[in-house]
Order: sequence, then C-alpha cells, then structure tokens
Amino acid sequence: MARPRSADHDIKRRAILDRSAALFALNGYDRTSMAELAAACGVSKALLYHYYVGKETLLFDILSVHLQELLDATQAIDRTLAPRPRLRALVGALLDAYRDADQQHKIQINEMSKLPPDRQKVLIGMERDLVATFAEAIGDVLPAIGRNKSLLKPVTMSLFGMLNWHYMWFREQGAMSRDDYADLATTVLVEGAQALSAPRSTSAQRRA
Repeated sequence: MARPRSADHDIKRRAILDRSAALFALNGYDRTSMAELAAACGVSKALLYHYYVGKETLLFDILSVHLQELLDATQAIDRTLAPRPRLRALVGALLDAYRDADQQHKIQINEMSKLPPDRQKVLIGMERDLVATFAEAIGDVLPAIGRNKSLLKPVTMSLFGMLNWHYMWFREQGAMSRDDYADLATTVLVEGAQALSAPRSTSAQRRA
C-alpha cells in the first residue's frame, strides 16, 4: 500500500519549488547541487529526495507549475468581453500572474533547454497554448492582422516581448503600476499594429 501523503505535503512541495527556483535563478541550474537545494529549502537531502528524485524533475516541476498558473490566469478571462477590453484583460492577467514569479520566469528563459527533449516538448506545448490565446485576442481586435499570418505571429510575439521582459525594469513601488503598464502595452500593441494594416498614403506610395 502506498504511503499516504502528509496533510502539509503540497505546502512543503510548493516551498521547495519556490526556494529551488530562487537558487536556480541565482546560480544557474548546472551549478546548483541537490545538497545546496536541500540547504536552501531547510530540509535534509534525504527529505528533498522524498519529494524529487533529482534536479531534472525539480526543474520540470518549477516550470510546469509556473506555466500552468499563467494558463489558468489567462483562461479565466471572460471570452464574452468585447475584443479590446478582452485583450487588455489578458495583458493585465498575465502581468498579475508574473507578480512574485521573476525567478521562475528567468529560469523559463535561461534553463528550459537543460531538460531532455520530451520534457521540453510538454513545456513548449504549454507556451504555445498561451501564445495562441493572445494571438486569437489580437486577431479579434485587429481582423486585418488576424487574417495575415505573416503579421499575426510577429505582432503577438512583440506583445510577449513587452510583457516577458518587464521584470528587468519594473518595480512595484515605481511610478507606473501594473495596471498602468497593462494599459500602455495594450495601447502600444493595438495602435502600433493598426498602422501595419492601414492603407499606405498616396505620398508613401510615391516614395516606395
């Protein structure tokens, strides 16, 4: 018979994930040992192995939990909202889900390639699901972009570029709030992309 889980199993597991993410983000996956992870988590190495059989499984779990939280946050947005408010709500939800997740996000960017191909494939699938949600919303706001697949992908990834790297400069107590930045990013994306699909003026055509 399998050993039953303790009542605080999930709490301890999440604490291990968060503290391990901090260490991976600080030192890098390759330069971090299980002994160092156990010390950072305040547990014995044997207890850490009770939860995770090795660094690979730990890294995969950090990233899969992080990506699932991003998916859950964006999939909770009301699909009946008008197109632009829905896109703004998605941007706000993603930025809010990034709160206190800078370390996980840094690991996603820098360390995913350390996992074997089968595990990378699972995580990449989750990333693609997230991108597809935003691409659909952008296409609803900007139908001309949505119909042009050669534009839709770069426009969508440009939005992720604004959102995914905000942690490099954003400060919670700074002059701009998360809501302010969600407004800014949505406006820059929508109004900038509108110019891509707008008919060129006669003068622009002459210069072309």
